[in-house]
Amino acid sequence: MSNSDLAGHDRFGWYADVVRDGIAPLTLSSPYAADFTARVEATRIGAAQLAAFSFLPLSAVRTPTDIRRGDPETYQLGLVERSPMRATQRRETSAVQVGGLVFFDTSYPLEAEFPDLGGEVVVTILRLPKRSFPLPSGHVDRLLCRPLNSGSVTGALLRHFMAAALHHVDDRSVNENLRLGGIAVDLAAAFLAGHLDSGALLPAETRNRALVARIDAFIDANLGDPRLTPAVIAARHHLSVRALHALFRTEPNAVMGTVRLRRLERCREALRDPLLKDQPISAIAARWGFGSPAEFSRVFRRTYGITPREFRNERGRESPW
Repeated sequence: MSNSDLAGHDRFGWYADVVRDGIAPLTLSSPYAADFTARVEATRIGAAQLAAFSFLPLSAVRTPTDIRRGDPETYQLGLVERSPMRATQRRETSAVQVGGLVFFDTSYPLEAEFPDLGGEVVVTILRLPKRSFPLPSGHVDRLLCRPLNSGSVTGALLRHFMAAALHHVDDRSVNENLRLGGIAVDLAAAFLAGHLDSGALLPAETRNRALVARIDAFIDANLGDPRLTPAVIAARHHLSVRALHALFRTEPNAVMGTVRLRRLERCREALRDPLLKDQPISAIAARWGFGSPAEFSRVFRRTYGITPREFRNERGRESPW
């Protein structure tokens, strides 16, 4: 949603209301208040909420009065995507550069400023209920308003998740939405625990789910390697093969079942792509890690009920409109 269809003098008030409902009550000011443009894309995932805010430069202050007006009692992880920000909370002041993550608590006063660098600001915020967050508040408070290095594996997964979860909102089932909410909490908790060097504070279930998310990302990045086996996956994550299989016991597919299904999905996408219609089926199979065309054809038919060639021919006859 955006304020583009509102009169200029109503736009800033509209955005202040959106921020109040989507983040927390804040006092906003901007040199562009007379004709302020902004867009917001938001979704609820389980008990968490995710929103991307695009707006003109402004300053935001959350005062004790604002806190008394309303405190959602949430932690907020902000991904600064365009234009840096300067923020202060609990006597900690930091400059957060583009691509950085920063952590806030709505129960404390806050000052944030987005300088005017000649363009719009883009920030994605993940709201997490404090009551169900798996890390003790006395520990995570040490990270408030500190710029957090997002270059780790968990940081990269968290950034990717925050971007991807805003898409295909209408296609998700209730169960998938709940699962995504759990993933959001697990990734955020694992990311923050890494900065505290206190992974032992996390419940075993949270540690395991965050580890599965990292393994999933590793599998996706290496699907084209025919040598991708449980032994390779386990070694890469400092696990025994038995421990790896135990981790995936509660997943819909076992380890190699997950690898095989994702390879098939990539091949199916390639077979329906008109830009790849002249690429041999054997080349597509090899690109995604299948050792032989015969093996690929057999697995594809067992999974989808038709051969890869039949699938490609059926898609070729469909109207592009």
